[in-house]
Amino acid sequence: MARKVTPVARTAVSPPALIVDLGTRDYLEAWSLQKRLLELRADDRIPDVLLYVEHPHVVTLGRKPGAAKDLLFPREGPGARAPVYEIERGGEATYHGPGQLVGYPIFKLQEGERDLHRFLRNQEEALIRAIAAYGLLGDRKPGYTGVWCQGKKLASIGVAVRRWVTYHGFGLNVSTDLTYFELINPCGLSSDIMSSLEILAGRTIPMPDIKDEITRHLAAVFGRTFVPGDLDQLLDT
Repeated sequence: MARKVTPVARTAVSPPALIVDLGTRDYLEAWSLQKRLLELRADDRIPDVLLYVEHPHVVTLGRKPGAAKDLLFPREGPGARAPVYEIERGGEATYHGPGQLVGYPIFKLQEGERDLHRFLRNQEEALIRAIAAYGLLGDRKPGYTGVWCQGKKLASIGVAVRRWVTYHGFGLNVSTDLTYFELINPCGLSSDIMSSLEILAGRTIPMPDIKDEITRHLAAVFGRTFVPGDLDQLLDT
C-alpha cells in the first residue's frame, strides 16, 4: 500500500508544469540545458519543467568531500572508460548510461516548499510508488538518499538549488548494464549493491510505461499538474 504524502500547498494558482523528453542526450548538453532553464524559471519566464533523458556512459562526482576517491578508473589515457564531470549536486560518485531513466525537475520552490530534505523525500516517494506498479516494494535506507528494493539500490538522487530553483535529480536503473557501476563505488558503496527494475521485476519494462508511472506520482507528491512541453518554445521564451 502506498504511503500517504501530503503535497506542499502552493501559495498561488500556477500554470501546469511541462514535461520535456530529451531522448538520449550527451551529459554536457543536458547539464547546460538545465542551467539555461533554471535561469528562465527563476525569472518566471517559464513554468516548472521536468526533463526526462538517457545519457551515454558518464560518471559524475557530487559536492561531498572525497567523492573523487570513489572513482576506480583513470580520467585520461587508455584506461579512461567514460567521461567524468564534477557537478553541483549533493552526494558522491554515480554513473549514468543507456537503460537508466534520468529525471531533472526544474522546479521553483514556493513559500512552504523550501525544504530540500522534503524535496528529496518526495522524489523517493514518487519512485517508490512508481515501482509498485511492477510488484516491487521499494523502501529507503537510513543514512542514504535513494530508493532500495530487496536490499539492492535501484535509484540515486542528487539535487542542487539556485535562486530557489532545483536542478539535477534522479537516476532510476530500468534496464541498465550494471557492470558499468564497477567503474565507481556508487555513492560510496560497493558496486554489487546496485540492481535494476527489470532484474528485480523479472520482465521487460518499457521506458514509456515507467515514465508515465513516475510522472503520475510526481504530480501527486509535489502537487503539480504535468503536460507535454516543447523545448524549442521554452528556449525561445
